[in-house]
Order: sequence, then C-alpha cells, then structure tokens
Amino acid sequence: MPFPDLIQPELGAYNSAVETPGDFSAFWASTIAEARAIGGTVSMEPVASSLKAVEVFDVTFPGFGGHPVKAWLMLPTQRSGRLPLVVQFQGYGGGRGFPHEQLHWTASGYAYLRMDTRGQGSGWSTGTTADPVGSTASLPGVMTKGILDRHDYYYRRLFTDGVRAIDAMVAQDFVDASRIAVCGGSQGGGITLAVAGIDERVAAAMPDVPFLSDFPRAVAKAQRDPYGELVRFMAQHRDKKSQVFETLRYFDGVCFARQAKAPALFSVALMDDICPASTVYGAYNAYGGSDKTIHEYEFNNHEGGGPFQEREQMKWLGQRFGV
Repeated sequence: MPFPDLIQPELGAYNSAVETPGDFSAFWASTIAEARAIGGTVSMEPVASSLKAVEVFDVTFPGFGGHPVKAWLMLPTQRSGRLPLVVQFQGYGGGRGFPHEQLHWTASGYAYLRMDTRGQGSGWSTGTTADPVGSTASLPGVMTKGILDRHDYYYRRLFTDGVRAIDAMVAQDFVDASRIAVCGGSQGGGITLAVAGIDERVAAAMPDVPFLSDFPRAVAKAQRDPYGELVRFMAQHRDKKSQVFETLRYFDGVCFARQAKAPALFSVALMDDICPASTVYGAYNAYGGSDKTIHEYEFNNHEGGGPFQEREQMKWLGQRFGV
C-alpha cells in the first residue's frame, strides 16, 4: 500500500490553513456556561462484577442541555487519598462498552472515567446515551447533524458533554483536581483536543490519530468515512459549501489545539486513510503547549499504535503525574 498522504519531512513542516474564528473562545465559553447554568445532579451506582481489584460505578451526569450522559467509573479497590483522573472518549460509532474492556488505567493507580457518546454506541461498541436534540436535513451518521448552524451542530453537544464529565468528577473526594488527563482515539482524539482547548483544568492530553481536525484538508484527502458524510452532503447541497465549512471552523481540532496549553502526547499513523496524517500534524503543529510529543506509526492504518501507544501513554503520564 502506498502512503496515502504526506510523509516526512513534509509532515513536520505542514501548517493548516484553517483560521480560528474571532469569536471562537467566546462561543465556547458561553456554550459551557449555559450548560453549567442548567445544573443537574451526578449519580454513581455501584455495579456488581467479578473484578476483584477494581470497583465499578455506573455514572450518570448532566451534559449539554442537562441531558443525562452515561459513563463507567473504575477505581482501584486498594487506594488512599485523592487519585489522578483519566477521562477517555470514544471513537466514531462507539459507546462506553463494558467495564472490563479497558482496565490498564485503573490497574496503574488512576481513577478512570469512560464517557458514553450521545446518539452513537451501536457501530462497534455498545452505548446507552441518547441524543434528544433534533436536526435539520442530514445524512446517516452524525457528521452533518445541524451542520448549517454552529449552535445546532451535533459536536457542540458532544464536546460540551466532555467538559461536563470533568465537572462531574472534580467535585468527588477521590479525585485530585490538579492531575486530570483526557484521552481517546479517532473521534475520541478529536474530543480530547476540544476539551483540552476549552478546559484549563486539563493537565495532560493524549489524542490518538485524532479525527475532526483540519476539515478542509481531511475532506479532500480522506479515502474512507466518516469524512465522506460531509462530501456526500455537499454533493447534494451544492450551494451550502461555504456555510458548512464556516460551521466546522468552530469544531476544528486545529483551532482547539491553538488554545490548549497542557502537556500533550499525540500519535499518528502514516498509512491512515480515515484521518490523513497531515490533518493530525495540522493539529499537532498548531498545538499551543510547549511540552508536546508525537509518536509516528509508519506502517499502520487507522488502528494506529494500539497497545504500543498505550504503553507509551502509561509511561509518559506516570512521569508527569508521579504515578
């Protein structure tokens, strides 16, 4: 398979042409303020399981619009004091799955929250969180839900859920609010960049093969969905191209990356035909924090580094959080 996109040294020198809207920060500040003003309560119900070294809780917290969002919380059974927190977001089409599926963060001594993804959770991993907000005309999938108005766009709700997940956890007496990390792959990597760019409480960000970055380049270069949803929408709505890309500027990982300051560990796969490598570098090269690293997986597609990258993350975060 030939490389589908740029390779080094062009990747390292690539800079995205996406411009951050002048009211970008104000848009997101008002969005988060509106969600917090609605309020709501957090519930954490213990879950019976065969896991001996891990306590599992079924969490419900208020997300965008006060809508109930589900998550799994896992805590080490043997713990003392306040723990560093890792919040993980899911890839496109997936949900929070089952508690036993990912245990390495809890086994390493972290409080670990795996957030469900509203309106998804049936493509490759199960979820239970609905998206109760309607949409104008859109394609199957979520990429074009509300695409003609940034206030109605699907990812405004999902990114807000990500920030509200942190809100739900910082109030808990087992969380060290000075040591909060966010992570995720693909769509989860895009949410990671968004939350890191919005929320100054994030002390470490680990986006893997992040989706939702450098939209104009991604739409032109990606060979597989989900970016194809945008292409097909604009093929039918020929007169809406400018409106679509204007909305997307408020949700572009490049713009969030420019605002982010937390230490960051990225990953990229050079044979990725879903999230082209240049779009990942567009976000990485724009990233505002000075402590940033990227690991390249030269011969991998969208699976990226998988367990190899998880091993790097555990070492990297452990050094920064003293775990």
